[in-house]
Amino acid sequence: MGFAMRFLPIGPALLALSTVANAQVAPTPSDIAGYSGLHAAAHTGDAEQIAALAASGADLEARDRAGRTPAHVAGFASNDDALRALAAAGADLNALEGQAYDVLTIAAVANDPTLVALALELGNRADLITSPYDGTALIAVAHLGHHEVVRLLAEGGAPLDHVNNLGWTALMEAVLLGDGGPDHVATVQVLLAAGADPKIPDRDRLTPLAHAEARGFVQIAALLAAKPD
Repeated sequence: MGFAMRFLPIGPALLALSTVANAQVAPTPSDIAGYSGLHAAAHTGDAEQIAALAASGADLEARDRAGRTPAHVAGFASNDDALRALAAAGADLNALEGQAYDVLTIAAVANDPTLVALALELGNRADLITSPYDGTALIAVAHLGHHEVVRLLAEGGAPLDHVNNLGWTALMEAVLLGDGGPDHVATVQVLLAAGADPKIPDRDRLTPLAHAEARGFVQIAALLAAKPD
């Protein structure tokens, strides 16, 4: 078999979704400079200030210009203590910011297993529909090959076979948008072990196995082919 890969047609959706992780927009330096109150405390990780502001009646669901609540800001800053303090005060960790991302998906895309585990512990739901593509945190990280986070999300109840509005599951994205390297191989292993269905095709009726074979992803193709019906 030659090295050249025969790519199957997947339409313009691939180009659009290749930037899905970048659709998350972290607070800019200008945003941060303008923060006050809970947003500022969430960014700096000041748990005591968060508790004090919440006790005085500060709005836990206040939004910045991009629709981010203090919880989203804490997620982008990877401030575990701030997120704990916000959750203890009653903040909604399942709120979606302006691009339809929640704290869990923000942490997942950042490949932050500690924050992912904490968000799940604090009540952030793994089955939320997020992103402009009506996906899930699991789909977003399968795309990126963050296999440890994929494992945490699967264990946390993420829907393994959710199909986004492009017609793709997490397993499909791990193949279509992955590079076939060790991280994506491990991602496919985790998804299959958790029970993801390798037979769900895309809108062209092509399976993950068909795409893996066309791309020369030998290890991934072997994993998919070995999965019993």
